[in-house]
This record gives sequence, C-alpha cells and structure tokens, in this order.
Amino acid sequence: MKESPGTAGTPQDLKLAERLVTARDSILSQLRGVIVGQEHVINELLITLFSRGHCLIQGVPGLAKTLLVSSLSKILDLEFSRIQFTPDLMPSDITGSEILQEDPQTRQRFFRFMPGPVFANMVLADEINRTPPKTQAALLQAMQENQVTCGGQTRPLPLPFFVMATQNPIEQEGTYPLPEAQLDRFFLQIAMTYPSQEEEKRIVLETTGGRDPRLEKVLDAKEVQALQDLVRRVPVPDSATGLAVRLARSSRPLEPGAPDFVKRWVSWGAGPRAGQALVVGAKARALLAGRLAVCEDDVLALAKPVLRHRVVLNFQAEAEGIRPDDLVEKLVAAA
Repeated sequence: MKESPGTAGTPQDLKLAERLVTARDSILSQLRGVIVGQEHVINELLITLFSRGHCLIQGVPGLAKTLLVSSLSKILDLEFSRIQFTPDLMPSDITGSEILQEDPQTRQRFFRFMPGPVFANMVLADEINRTPPKTQAALLQAMQENQVTCGGQTRPLPLPFFVMATQNPIEQEGTYPLPEAQLDRFFLQIAMTYPSQEEEKRIVLETTGGRDPRLEKVLDAKEVQALQDLVRRVPVPDSATGLAVRLARSSRPLEPGAPDFVKRWVSWGAGPRAGQALVVGAKARALLAGRLAVCEDDVLALAKPVLRHRVVLNFQAEAEGIRPDDLVEKLVAAA
C-alpha cells in the first residue's frame, strides 16, 4: 500500500514501532505476574493508552480492576493518582481549589491554587458511578481538552493524560448512571468477566501465598507521547475507514438503510466519535501487533468496546433481553 506524506515509515518511525513492540512484551509479561487471565482487557487498555484516549472498565467486584490499573501505573514511569468516587465527593476534590493564605512577613492575604488529583498523567477514577452527575462532570473538560478551568483561570494538565474509570454494573443503591455525553468521551468501554475455573484456581493459589512480584519501569512520559504521535501517523486504507464509518452510521435508527433490528431496538445510535475511535484504535492495535498498516480486522476487533457504551437501547430491546454486545455482533455481521 502506498503511503501518503507524513505517514509512518521513516527509519525513526520504524525504530519507534520496534520500541513499542518491545515495551508491549515487557508490560504484558509483568502484568501477567500480577493479573491472571484478562488478556483482552490488558490489550484494550494498552490500545486506549497509545490512542491518547480514556477507558471505562466495567465489571463486578473482585475482578482486579483497580489492581490492574495501579499495576500499569507502576510499570509506566508516569505520575499516578487515584480518586475514590463517593456520594459526597465535590468537583473541587477532583480539580483542586483556591485557598486563602497569608504571607507571614507582610501579612498580606492572597489566593493560592492547590491542584487536585486530576493533575497527574494517569488518573484512576475508582467506582465513578458512585458520585452524582455534578461531580462526574468535573472530568468532562479534563478528558476532552486536557485542561481544567478553576477560579476563572484555565490550567493545562500534564501530558500524557489518561483517565481510567471503573464502575460496577450490578449495584443500583447509591449509584448514578453516567450521562451519555460523558460516556461518549470514553474511548473504550472494557468489559471484565469472571475468570475460568483454571484461572480462578491460579488466582487463589497466587494471592494466598507470600509472593510479591516486582514491577519495573518500561516507558516514561516522553516515550509514551512519541508513541502516541506515531499511532496517528499509521496509514489507514479506505476500506478500513469506510468500514468504521458504516458501523457507526448503521447503529442509528433514523439513518437511511439502517438494518431493521436497529430500528426495532435502538433509541439513539453512536455519534461521530465512534468512527474516530474505531480508526485510531485500529491504528494502535496494528502497531502493538508489530504492523505499520491497518486492516479491516483491526476495526472489527474493536467494534464492541467502541460501540457498546455509545448505543442507547429502547424498552423493546430490554423486553427481549437484547444487550448492547448482542446488537454490536449483529452490526458486525451485517457490515
């Protein structure tokens, strides 16, 4: 495939691509010493990171969601912060606030900005659906624009900036569903499922002994940014771009030519961010696999994590027991 100007393919890009594959192998090797199974979760987490996106990890308690994210932060030489979302959490607890202070010599009072935990490279928003929408919205500007406005002043966040949120899908008491506008800003929604019987046996054996695996730094902030830039330069054939756009548009019930099952089950389909996420995520997936070009399989592999949180099912779908993943499978089959 002929590359357009500015796409990956220079000797420096080839060296960066090799560096990414080496780093991926090291990250996977170290995480496997901490997390048993969940290979697709780890891969999708890395795709999100190098795509310069944010991810929402959903799973029942006890599946090591928090452990996975905190372990990744130790492997990457990035500043990490953890926010435990609770019903009484306020927006200023996330973004920071201005504190009135007094100069001990002149006795003059002044306001000093105290940065909140969002001022870090990797932010773990633990149990994000336990806090009200007012506080959830404090992350919107940070996730979209990599900056925070507080006290009338806009302050940039450190780069790279990566939000990983976790939520429990089964509890209703004391939880607040994320608004669609905020869900759309998550690059991927990653589903964590129960381990297999053999994996659960390993988990029990390894976590009830005295083993404490050491994690070594693999990439720093500058390297992560360089790899994120490389992802954007990976060429994409028209066929893969067309597939991504078709998948997004076919999820909209008012779209001409939308499948009948979409018109039957969907209230609102995915917006343009879905197509963008499919293409950029496919680029990252290709690079992580050691390829400098995207194929249609890269797009199809990301259909579920990209679309499952961007499609709003109606009452008819719920009555028939249709889940978002079921709908996406039918969209992929019809693409």
